[in-house]
Amino acid sequence: MKGKPTSFDIAYHAGVSQATVSRALRGSPLVSVETRKRIQAIAKQLNYKVDKNASNLRRQHSVTLALLLFEDPTSDDSLINPFFLSMLGSITRACARQGYDLLISFQQLSEDWHADFQDSHKADGLILLGYGDYLVARHKLERLVEQGTHFVRWGAVVEGQPGISIGCDNVQGGRAIAEHLLALGRRRIAFIGDVSPHCPEFSDRYQGLVQALQAAGLEADPALQIDAADSTELVGQSAMRQLLARGARVDAVFAASDLLAIGAMRALEEAGLNVPGDVAVVGFDDIPMASFASPPLTTVAQDTKRAGELLVETLLHEIRNEPATSVMLPARVVVRRSCGGTSS
Repeated sequence: MKGKPTSFDIAYHAGVSQATVSRALRGSPLVSVETRKRIQAIAKQLNYKVDKNASNLRRQHSVTLALLLFEDPTSDDSLINPFFLSMLGSITRACARQGYDLLISFQQLSEDWHADFQDSHKADGLILLGYGDYLVARHKLERLVEQGTHFVRWGAVVEGQPGISIGCDNVQGGRAIAEHLLALGRRRIAFIGDVSPHCPEFSDRYQGLVQALQAAGLEADPALQIDAADSTELVGQSAMRQLLARGARVDAVFAASDLLAIGAMRALEEAGLNVPGDVAVVGFDDIPMASFASPPLTTVAQDTKRAGELLVETLLHEIRNEPATSVMLPARVVVRRSCGGTSS
């Protein structure tokens, strides 16, 4: 074995998780006597030395939380989805009220990216904002659970998911915005967004649309749905162009995000179509840019203030070994001129 042995080496030889090794070496009653003795024997055999400074830090906590953002494709160099900016302010304030510092960084793609934070005692737990492809991210979340890392994420609440999520009730939000369009007499409602398991938030928003259509005695037309996984204006513009190129008869567009909706409006304008006269357009998120779009965008608002508070509160419950559960927050429709309703 090259270099100093680590708790991960012990875990490998013992056939247990690194978190179990850590507990066993601390003498935790959560580990059986038999397993504890076996781990201690392997540690002695490998000549493993406990880092006393690290041990003290783990017991005392760093009084710091790490906020890790996913690098989203953006039209600028920030690589941060603008939806998360208002949530960032809420998280920062919630940490300050709890007496915690906040360390902000980007999620890494390496297999042991979590080691730079809780495992190296820079932070007592992680808040994850964004994830890209859910099925790919799920593997990393499972590793965090396996390693005993305290974390909470913003995202869809998915059955059987690893860890705890704070998220929006996307089905309810999708249904509410679709019902608003139906009440305005729109019937041919297109949907821009990936509806596969790779993107559960967008999929849930589409399911809300399907439910609203069915309640109105209508069926969702598969030809009016077009995938768009990345949430950017250019992707929304391209998706709308594709829909128009199909010759699809559309009187409304429900885009799975505000950025996609703004791009769709640009494509409709290019095609000589009026928003909302010819085609109503709605989005989801209520980012600041939505109210300044032309025309101002009707959308679905998520409670980012409460979301930030819950992310911090839930993570602290985990750190303190207190009960913690996933939460879905309600969404609300914000009516502006892009669907022909009264501007808010």
